[in-house]
Amino acid sequence: MDCVIVGGVAAGARGSSQVTYDVGVCYSRTCDILKRVSAALRSVNATLRGAPKDLHFLLLDPETLLRGLNFTFDTDIGKIDILGEVQGVSGYREYLAHSSSVELFGIQCQVRSLKGLIAAKRALGRPKDLAALPELEAILEHQTRNTNDLDESNDEKI
Repeated sequence: MDCVIVGGVAAGARGSSQVTYDVGVCYSRTCDILKRVSAALRSVNATLRGAPKDLHFLLLDPETLLRGLNFTFDTDIGKIDILGEVQGVSGYREYLAHSSSVELFGIQCQVRSLKGLIAAKRALGRPKDLAALPELEAILEHQTRNTNDLDESNDEKI
């Protein structure tokens, strides 16, 4: 599916030890993708998180997804947030440009980069996002230092 894994699962895939209880994805909002997202949500009996159980909501309808932007769902497989756009960050194309392929549970997924996660968490500014920053920044610093060390050792061998 044309989406990028974001939030806590993306942070975990990048080395964070933070615990998350949902999967966040930023998704492409083309007609074909909206149909596929609708079908996928239908297959896991998605309901709007926090909404009254008797609320009539046609989440299975691509038109409803098109008219909305960001949704949070409870499903048979857990909590799923689908995000058309993130405040202060942007939408799918921006996320895709700052992601890379990572294998998660045997499936290749596009996952937000560490730099992108850090920028998003700063922009969102929620307490849980700000609390995650020191660890994410430390992971990035460690990776950057190791990359620089490798570059320097390769230079010495020339």
